[in-house]
Amino acid sequence: MREVWSLYRFITSLPLFYFALDFQIDGSDASAQDVEQHLEMGKKMLAQGALADALSHFHAAVDGDPSNYMTYFRRATVYLAMGKSKSALPDLKKVIELRPDFHAAKLQRGGVLLKQGKLDEAKKDFDDVLLADPGNAGAKNNLDNIEAVKLMIKEGKEAYENNDFQHAIDTLHTPIDLCPWYAELREIRAECYIAQGDLFKATSDIRTTTKLINDNTDGYYKLSKLHYDMGEADESLIQIRECLKLDPDHKACFPFYKKVKKLVKQMDSIQNFKNEQRWDDCTSKAKSMLQTEPDAFHYVMRAKSHMCHCESKAEHIKEAFEHCNEVLGMDENNIETLCDRAEVYLVNEQYDEAINDYEKAIDVDNNNNRAKEGLERAKKLLKQSQKRDYYKILGVKRNARKKEIIKAYRKLAMEWHPDKFESEEEKKKAEKKFMDIASAKEVLTDPEKRQKFDNGEDPLDAEEQAQGNNPFHQGFNPFGGGGFSFKFHY
Repeated sequence: MREVWSLYRFITSLPLFYFALDFQIDGSDASAQDVEQHLEMGKKMLAQGALADALSHFHAAVDGDPSNYMTYFRRATVYLAMGKSKSALPDLKKVIELRPDFHAAKLQRGGVLLKQGKLDEAKKDFDDVLLADPGNAGAKNNLDNIEAVKLMIKEGKEAYENNDFQHAIDTLHTPIDLCPWYAELREIRAECYIAQGDLFKATSDIRTTTKLINDNTDGYYKLSKLHYDMGEADESLIQIRECLKLDPDHKACFPFYKKVKKLVKQMDSIQNFKNEQRWDDCTSKAKSMLQTEPDAFHYVMRAKSHMCHCESKAEHIKEAFEHCNEVLGMDENNIETLCDRAEVYLVNEQYDEAINDYEKAIDVDNNNNRAKEGLERAKKLLKQSQKRDYYKILGVKRNARKKEIIKAYRKLAMEWHPDKFESEEEKKKAEKKFMDIASAKEVLTDPEKRQKFDNGEDPLDAEEQAQGNNPFHQGFNPFGGGGFSFKFHY
């Protein structure tokens, strides 16, 4: 809007004779009246910032009177306000043809040509303005800039050719500021950024060239490749589609499009499998992702990260460790993988190792809640492991189902039946063992108590008993109130 107002003030500040029309309007000339109405409406829309409406009225004014230089000038003003410099140039040229002494148009055209990097053409316009108006500061300042910019462009190109990329970047900075629509300079600077590994800055310059150069399929292809190499497959897919819109059979864009599209689809599927907790499907799709892209760092690491996570959730211990370690070999500070590996350590009852991984993750990001909660749980499980472990008592895995737990309980209860032992000492040992077996069954067959135990809390802890928690719900006692009574509770 600031640019629109600036252009509007420029037009309205011109001497009155610039706006004189080359024809007289009288009551019999309906076409001339229409032209005048369109001009007035166009000026009004321009002042309000309604550029599309202003342009429409100036189109009509030009069609109604193609010999009026001011209608072309006003339309050029709107084009420039809309960022359409290529459309503005023919109108400015027409203005100068119709009114060679209208130096405001030459000054305007010289400015556009300078921004496009057409330095010699711009210089001619500024020279003409100074010839007619030696005190014109705008023309003089631009002429000074042109001479300096020519030298810097030459120096920057030589630096690029000599692989002195940083010097080329530094030298081309000012020319690009003064000639922002000079696509070649942006392409050179982008190549320098790429050579330095700064792909993010390169994308900015290449993206601009796709707007400056018509049908720039090569620009869209390069932009898509840059996003791909940065690990931004979704954005890469968007840009490669722009290339195919211009040329559906483009030799480079079409095969690359197929690859990126396939990879994006695989990554979406992996995320859906993770959301649905389909861990084996997740792992399988991550392996397919590796087949699609076995080399690019970002995607290899992402695929192996998925495999680490999904295999850890599926409790495939060996495979999870393998892929988690591979990811951490590529990025030792990968927080999510550190947490995934820590969870595998917990399943494998390697509590100290889990604590180390969680602590390292917190060192990387002190605000990571997953690592903080995991560390607290790991410490509880370590403390718990130093007491009684109900899984070990029954000899079952931590992911054992209820049927397996009851089966193990029945087997051990029969084995440690106190009546099977004769000596008092053996009976006491059997009774203690049977109590532990009964406690383990009590906790692991109760979903709520088992969840507490898995989180590092012992629901039958003596301290909790002192607060009113009884290890046997509803007064359960495997020995009964008067002598041993052997029963299985399901």
